[in-house]
Amino acid sequence: MKPLRLPPALLVLLLAGCTVGPKYKQPTVPVTPAYKEPPPDSFKESDQWKTAHPNADALRGNWWEIFGDSQLNALEQQVTVSNQTLKMAEARFRQARTMVRYDRASEFPTISVAPSIESLRYSPNQPYFPSTAGTAPRAGFILPFDLSYEVDLWGRIRRTVTAAGEEAQATSADLQTVALSLHAELAMDYFELRSADAQKRLLDDTVKAYTDMVQLTTDLFHGGAAPESDLVQARTQLDTARVEDTDVGVFRSQYEHAIAILIGKPPADFGLLPSPLNVEPPVIPVGLPSRLLERRPDIAASERRVAEANEGIGIARAAYFPSLVLSATGGFEGSSITNWFTWPSRMWAVGPTMMETLFDAGRRRATSESALANYDATVANYRETTLTAVQQVEDNLSALRILEQEGLQQKEAVAEARPGVQLFTDRFQAGVDPYLQVVSAQTIALLNERNEVDILRRRMDASVLLIKGLGGGWDVSKLPQISSMH
Repeated sequence: MKPLRLPPALLVLLLAGCTVGPKYKQPTVPVTPAYKEPPPDSFKESDQWKTAHPNADALRGNWWEIFGDSQLNALEQQVTVSNQTLKMAEARFRQARTMVRYDRASEFPTISVAPSIESLRYSPNQPYFPSTAGTAPRAGFILPFDLSYEVDLWGRIRRTVTAAGEEAQATSADLQTVALSLHAELAMDYFELRSADAQKRLLDDTVKAYTDMVQLTTDLFHGGAAPESDLVQARTQLDTARVEDTDVGVFRSQYEHAIAILIGKPPADFGLLPSPLNVEPPVIPVGLPSRLLERRPDIAASERRVAEANEGIGIARAAYFPSLVLSATGGFEGSSITNWFTWPSRMWAVGPTMMETLFDAGRRRATSESALANYDATVANYRETTLTAVQQVEDNLSALRILEQEGLQQKEAVAEARPGVQLFTDRFQAGVDPYLQVVSAQTIALLNERNEVDILRRRMDASVLLIKGLGGGWDVSKLPQISSMH
């Protein structure tokens, strides 16, 4: 009998196979040509505001350096090196990357060996055993090599490897999302702390000024030029300012502790000297809404999981088709150690196995429908993530625009309130007005000065959140390639 010869085309088909299931197409998302919120006036005046050149309007490198604070830069670098949450996310990425190599191993044959030495004695009382047969024990020396290889006829293995790679890419984007969030959190905590320093300096100056007023009122009281009620008001106002001055320390210490944890240190081993916040928010290149699809790592992670879910549909559909496994066994089997590795002791077996499920009570159909539902869910999540990203940018563009205007108005209020304090102090000292007028003027001035500091803090926070909303200088070209993870 002549051996069976397969036509070359059929052999290639069996070895290469085909891929069942839908080809991936990136879902569309609702993105407008431009943001609803116009940029702040300070952005418009800068040459860095160039929506016509999308490749030139992206944040570069370490985005926090845009604030021009060397101490902030040093702290941000420590987050990259020492933050434990970031290390955990990096370990998750490494774990996902190894799964690519794990699944890709299925593209190659599996070879195993299982040597054994045994002594065997059959029971003469077992069914159908000839009573005349000998029951003396027999020795067995076996050295088999087994080879098994599943031919990827329908692309199940290829899709599994691709899905693992897309999950690794998504996990890499997750890592960048965590890093961006941690760096942004540190920047916000830092500006909150510096704002507390500014409030502390303002209240320290206020306590000093109120102390001088108590001394002045005391002198006037002892000279008979002021009633005792004025002295009581002056002392009460001083005590209130001291309480507010002390209370700022609570918030400052909490932000200092939070920064310590972010850079991987216990609070007892970390401290920052006071340095009041006195900088203006930087110019932040914004670009177009469509660029968010490339700049936001969380959007990239969602899109990669859509692609992964698409592979899951093909994997589920491949279960409807038969699988082909090529297997081979070869080795030596002898009755003693002396003839174990002799040529007559060789043994082998080789042949293909085709397997197909005939009835599974709807299991494959349920798996396929589940994969389709999972795909729909990931598409919805991808679109929702994109909409949320656009909202975050719009929110902070709006906040920066409004707070910039509010800050200018507040500066005018502060400038107008300061002369009033001196005016009413002079009138009180001259006996024209009661001390209540001085108290009112001082209260208004302090309120406006503290509000000025707080508006600046909010502008800095909105700047950080805008940078975070824009992706912090990241883009999809930084995602690892699946081929590099094999």
